[in-house]
Amino acid sequence: MKPCIVGWAHTTFGKLDNIDLETLITTVAREAIADAGIAAQDIDGIWLGNLNGGFVPDIFCSSMVLQADDGLRFKPATRVENACASGSAAIYSALDAIEAGRARIALVVGAEKMTAVTGAEVTEVLARASYVKEEAEQGLTFPGIFAKVAADYFGQYGDHSSTLARIAAKNHANAVANPYAQLRKDLGFDFCNTVSDKNPMIAAPLRKTDCSLVSDGAAALILADAQTARAMNKAIAFRARTQVNDFLPMSRRNPSAFEGPRHAWSQSLKAAHCTVDNLSFAEVHDCFTIAELLSYEAMGLADPGHGARLLDEGVVMRDGRLPVNPSGGLKAKGHPVGATGVSMHVVSAMQLHGAAGDMQIPDASLAGVFNMGGAAVANYVSILERAR
Repeated sequence: MKPCIVGWAHTTFGKLDNIDLETLITTVAREAIADAGIAAQDIDGIWLGNLNGGFVPDIFCSSMVLQADDGLRFKPATRVENACASGSAAIYSALDAIEAGRARIALVVGAEKMTAVTGAEVTEVLARASYVKEEAEQGLTFPGIFAKVAADYFGQYGDHSSTLARIAAKNHANAVANPYAQLRKDLGFDFCNTVSDKNPMIAAPLRKTDCSLVSDGAAALILADAQTARAMNKAIAFRARTQVNDFLPMSRRNPSAFEGPRHAWSQSLKAAHCTVDNLSFAEVHDCFTIAELLSYEAMGLADPGHGARLLDEGVVMRDGRLPVNPSGGLKAKGHPVGATGVSMHVVSAMQLHGAAGDMQIPDASLAGVFNMGGAAVANYVSILERAR
């Protein structure tokens, strides 16, 4: 048996005006420790996924986790950053320590406080996660970057604006059942497919409903080695995990080909000795709806240019053969950057344990998780299964 998730916690995502970064961090750390049924003293190391980049003044925040419990004092704590994949990077760093025998039990927290600055400042901070001298310095924001990706895809395969609207509508409908989601409202296809005062064009062809939300929030996991996990009340194992990085400059690759995610999915599925058809559901990084469409093709559900048929045939719907983003995804659940990767693993672990409440996918046994930093630059794919 591989290392396992043995406890978890998750805050509501949204504009949390009266909650600072430290409170987000300590809340989920304390709740995850309690959920795992361990003492803080049992933890051998702490990893915090957090981008920051100017959202808050606290650039040295790894030891904030220790504020959750005095038993964490003198434990090694490290902040991990890899853009929007910072949460998964923290998880993988903790797993590396466990697999190397340097830790038996690890605490991983993902947290971000984004709404304390203006929308313009958020856009500027996120733009710095691009290849700055070719992209951000030329005024290209992340909506602009993914608009270029979408325009390139449309140029090759035709206008898929309605496909993107269907993805947005699907994920908003799914989020209604997610108590942690920032926007629990079924907006419907017509609203998502129509440019209006409430759904303006952000960067053509992407409308507001094609873009993920600016969010505050946190999530946490307790990880344990296989032997320790056998004695725990629950255990969700990493059957396989893969990190693949691609060139940072968009000029050195074809962004709409999603080659990094394609390699990450292929390697993880091979290591897990399964195919995409064996998955019960997937949580994928839909920072923009075009990213989810490209994820269908990267994970091997459809050939390039044919991802729309998965919506036509209902494959990726909540009651389909392979539900994608039953949590509502980043699109509706929210996208507090450092928390996102941890959140995706938490909601997947809940599904596999049968503890997802109204979100529950019946008989879920195998999950795929895809978390991405930048425009398909840092790519993490985990295959999770219930071990007990």
